[in-house]
Amino acid sequence: MKKRFIACMGVIVLCAGLLAGCSGSGTRTSSKGLTKVTLNEVAHSIFYAPQYVAIENGYFEEEGIELDLVNGFGADKVATAVISGEADIGFMGSESSIYIYGQNPDDYIVNFAQLTQRAGNFLVSREPVDDFQWEDLKGHYVLGGRKGGMPQMVFEFILKKNGIDPAADLTIDQSIDFGSTAAAFSGGQGEYTVEFEPSATALEQEGAGYVVASLGEASGYVPYTAYSAKQSYIEEHPELLQAFTNALQKGMDYVQTHTPEEIAKVIQPQFEETDLDTITTIVTRYYEQDTWKDNLIFEKDSFDLLQNILQEAGELPQWTPYEDLVMTQFAEEAASK
Repeated sequence: MKKRFIACMGVIVLCAGLLAGCSGSGTRTSSKGLTKVTLNEVAHSIFYAPQYVAIENGYFEEEGIELDLVNGFGADKVATAVISGEADIGFMGSESSIYIYGQNPDDYIVNFAQLTQRAGNFLVSREPVDDFQWEDLKGHYVLGGRKGGMPQMVFEFILKKNGIDPAADLTIDQSIDFGSTAAAFSGGQGEYTVEFEPSATALEQEGAGYVVASLGEASGYVPYTAYSAKQSYIEEHPELLQAFTNALQKGMDYVQTHTPEEIAKVIQPQFEETDLDTITTIVTRYYEQDTWKDNLIFEKDSFDLLQNILQEAGELPQWTPYEDLVMTQFAEEAASK
């Protein structure tokens, strides 16, 4: 599976490289005189609250940026958009940058800011479980995630930390598309499911499941999502990337100094289909597990931990130097303001 995924990424990089050769790398200016930046995000989730705070509070405009936010619906699609030049900046799990490293040696993707430091998903049980322990999963049927994706790799990392063999001690169903597991679980499939928000809370609200554990708490501090761009874009637009990072840091500062209720009110326009009480419940869950860093600096220890998780999952194509795929100058400058 790993070889197939990497080969697929190689084809993506090749095709995207051809597209990039046909696209310009200059900046675009809006009618308001702001510089347009296209950000492709892996998913639109309350998990990324500081980003939406920065949008709704006008921090990007303060930094001279008109942000075009696009939902990529998956890290592979985000990476393709960045490589092709369809997006200026990608927001996704940094494992994607590792997978394509070496496939596009002349202009690979570099991570320049880290947003989340915990996994954002939760284990949901069909029945209430008092004092849940990870050993309780032995012999049970769990709806999991795609092989090679961060949700599944972090889940397996937790199981191994607790002395559980993911292949032998339980059944993990990885056949269901991301975003469809909650519906399958609600329909009667599985005894447990691993869910992001708002699906975890929605299952509780409809009485179909009970959140019994946080993968973010169980896995420890993991660099789950980060912002990245092509080397060429970074070299050509350092001032723009600094402004982008400054805006994000303002969003990080806000969530560090305000209550979940205040954060929920700010980001509510981003989630019009979700009522304020539910947004507040979800923000509180993430807030209490220390999901968001107080700065955007992607540290070496975090990157090494990420590679260890990939290696344990059998998904690390090669050990990649931190200095090649991570730069911290923009985040350090933003944090110093």
